[in-house]
Amino acid sequence: MVLVGPDQPICANLDRCGCNWIADPGSAAGLCFNCGLTRTRPADGDLTGLAQYAVAESAKRRLVYELDGLGLPVTPSDGYVGLAFDLLSSSQVKITTGYENGVITLDLAESDDAHREALRASMDEPYRTVLGHFRHEIGHYYCELLALTPERRDRFHELFGDESTSYADALQQHYAEGQGSDWQDTYISAYAAMHPLEDFAEVFAHFLHISDTLQTAAEFGLLPDSSFGGDDDPLRRDFVEVVTGTWLPLTKGLNQINRSMGRQDLYPFVLAEPVLAKLGFVAELVSSAAGQARG
Repeated sequence: MVLVGPDQPICANLDRCGCNWIADPGSAAGLCFNCGLTRTRPADGDLTGLAQYAVAESAKRRLVYELDGLGLPVTPSDGYVGLAFDLLSSSQVKITTGYENGVITLDLAESDDAHREALRASMDEPYRTVLGHFRHEIGHYYCELLALTPERRDRFHELFGDESTSYADALQQHYAEGQGSDWQDTYISAYAAMHPLEDFAEVFAHFLHISDTLQTAAEFGLLPDSSFGGDDDPLRRDFVEVVTGTWLPLTKGLNQINRSMGRQDLYPFVLAEPVLAKLGFVAELVSSAAGQARG
């Protein structure tokens, strides 16, 4: 997934959404690999939708770049299996952000800061971003691909619970009754407590948050260990140790910096022991998948 290169055509979406990746030679539309994953986008006449689409594609590029760096498989959908994105404008019809059968749907209104912040506050969420949505929904994709396999399903049940329980009933209960006051003892978020599949997706998203942020911090010399992202990446060894020894001290400092600026905490989460175990499981899945990809 090359971003720039000499004498190579730039993605046809350069003017449409600011994409500067190299066009995929196999793309008849002249799109790069990332833009080619988008199955549906706003019409050219939908100026509001196109502006929001550019924001969403920028976040998706960061997602795809990270997945590629981690060695995770990103297979474009052939209509039956693989991954695709529907980035839809809700200016005319109601759109629900979600995941189903390899397709990630995003309501592009989430690209609007005021709209997204209003939803975050009304739903009592500590964190809500376009990139966070993508990372959560891609967690559902990798749950099917990597976690709910015959050799790993039992461990999944131990950590997250039985994914075959009624999702509709769990969703209705979540929005009608909430999750009580003790969900932080076991879950990364109140939404994660709703159903095992959402629990996994939330934890997977946090794995991506942590991995990307630590690599960025190391790149800018903010960590004593500069090997994040390299051949000897600590994230490939003991992820839980990295979280407790590096991530938590870093986020504590970043939260204090935000408070010094009169802002809310950058990382408003509590990582209880069960959450650390779940993060370790996700890290093992990623490491195994990357190892298989390397052959």
